[in-house]
Parts: sequence; C-alpha cells; structure tokens
Amino acid sequence: MTTITCDQLPALFEGVAAIFAEKREELCDMDANMGDGDLGLTMDKGYGALPDLLRENMEAGDAGKTLMKAGMKMSSVVPSTMGTLMSSGIMEGGKALKGKAELGPAELAAYLTAFAAGIQKRGKCQRGDRTILDAVAPAAEAAEKAAEAGGDLSAVIAAACEGAAKGVEATKAMTPKFGKAAVFAAKAAGVADQGAVAGLYMLQGLQRGLSAL
Repeated sequence: MTTITCDQLPALFEGVAAIFAEKREELCDMDANMGDGDLGLTMDKGYGALPDLLRENMEAGDAGKTLMKAGMKMSSVVPSTMGTLMSSGIMEGGKALKGKAELGPAELAAYLTAFAAGIQKRGKCQRGDRTILDAVAPAAEAAEKAAEAGGDLSAVIAAACEGAAKGVEATKAMTPKFGKAAVFAAKAAGVADQGAVAGLYMLQGLQRGLSAL
C-alpha cells in the first residue's frame, strides 16, 4: 500500500482501538502504581470511540479536517488529562494534513510529528519529563527519517514503533515531574512510564490498522 485514503482513516484507527481494548487492564495496573489507575480505561474509551467519530465527521477528500473534527469530539468522550492530550495530538496532527485527500509516507510522518507537538503544547511538557512525549517524540523523529529515506508507509510506522520503544526504555531512568506520579517518584526508578507505554501501544495499533488495510 502506497497511500491511505481519507475514507480509510476509521479502519486505520480500528487497529488502535483493538490494541487498547487488549491492553486496558495492563495499563490500569501500571497506572495504579503511579497515578489514578484509570489510564487503560481512558485509552480504551477514547480510541474505542474514535473510528466511529471519524466516520460521523468524515470530510470527503480532506483527511486533515476529518481528524480535526473527530479529535475535537473525542475530547468530550474522555475529558481526563490523558484524554485531552490525545485529543489535542489528533487535532494538531489533523491541522498538519488539512486539505490532504491521501496520506503517503511523508504525510504519515507529518501527522506523527504534529501529534507529538500537540501533546507538548497542551501538556506543557518537555522530553525527559517522563511522559507520553518521551515515546511519541522520538517515534516522530524516526518516522521522518524513514520517510526522507524513501521508506513506504510500513517502513515509516515500523520506524516510529522502534523509536517509541527506545523512548519507553529511556523513561526507566527519568524522574516524573507531573501529577500523582511525581508524588511517587521514588517508585519510578527502573520502571517504564505508563504514559509512554500507552504512546507505544498507540503506534503499534496504527501499525496493526495499516497492515489490515
């Protein structure tokens, strides 16, 4: 496959919905040790709703506008901190693709880069703060490099997943600075950040959705 059409976006994100349904309890357990214990529920509910939100807000021939509208609707489905970050990332990614009827390797990389920027802007976080940004930012960089090197869609998302996995591993040596995780900072040593793990799963879900198209 060389491109993803606008009307294939719901099917693409079905892969993300599926992986968060599978990982819900795992993420909740991870989050219970460092936070509120609801991360898995948030990701499952938000991304579980996204495919239908994309269908309901489809703008024919404009993948960017479709993502922006669906992301805005998603924010009301999961009005938690992480839900807001995910919605912000999707909306920012949509802005980067406004007017695009299809997504090739460069557009997919651009979406991931804008997604990471949206999270950074909304969450007011930096790399190294031990958040989801520490997975999605290196993922976006790896995706950009793969696209620039002439990689196809599969190569771009594979590079993104690899970059995210490295980012997750790096969070084991980071000290949390936000939310309840900061209170339990002593427990974080040697343990991957649960938000970063969720970011990795999101990308793996996109990889799964792409392979099914």
